[in-house]
Amino acid sequence: MRVISGKYKGKKLAGFEVDGTRPTMDRVKESLFSMIQEYVTGAKVLDLFAGTGSLGIEALSNGAESCIFIENGKEIIKYLEKNLKDISNSTIINKDYKLALSELKDKFDIILIDPPYKDNIINDCINLIETLELLSKNGIIVCESDINESEVINDKLIIVKNKVYGNKKITVYKV
Repeated sequence: MRVISGKYKGKKLAGFEVDGTRPTMDRVKESLFSMIQEYVTGAKVLDLFAGTGSLGIEALSNGAESCIFIENGKEIIKYLEKNLKDISNSTIINKDYKLALSELKDKFDIILIDPPYKDNIINDCINLIETLELLSKNGIIVCESDINESEVINDKLIIVKNKVYGNKKITVYKV
């Protein structure tokens, strides 16, 4: 896997062979970033369940101001650190997502949520993000999920874009 566009285009990313990772394929990542490109430049990004950091790194490569990567996996964190070695404006938080989110003080323009599919926790994540007021006024939440995962139930969010790629679904929400 690699960064597909922008400043770090072509950079190889390590860690996709680790059990439990579900890498976002290049064609899906390309489509995702074409959906949200107007929001990326200068954005403060949160990559929740970051894994190898592929999505957050792509955002930084395409002009995001900064990215905080939250990852709790003990094995994958060393690959995330390796992938971010030469990338500035990035911070790694190695904690459970609930604890990490509760400690954040910033608001984010883009929040990327790509949790383990079997956990079906996107609703919980979004409700916690809303409770903690972590999304900026004109911010977006981008969710990658299994096509069978329950829809997000939140009266304040509207679906801006929604696409299916095989067994994956990308949904972009805005307040």
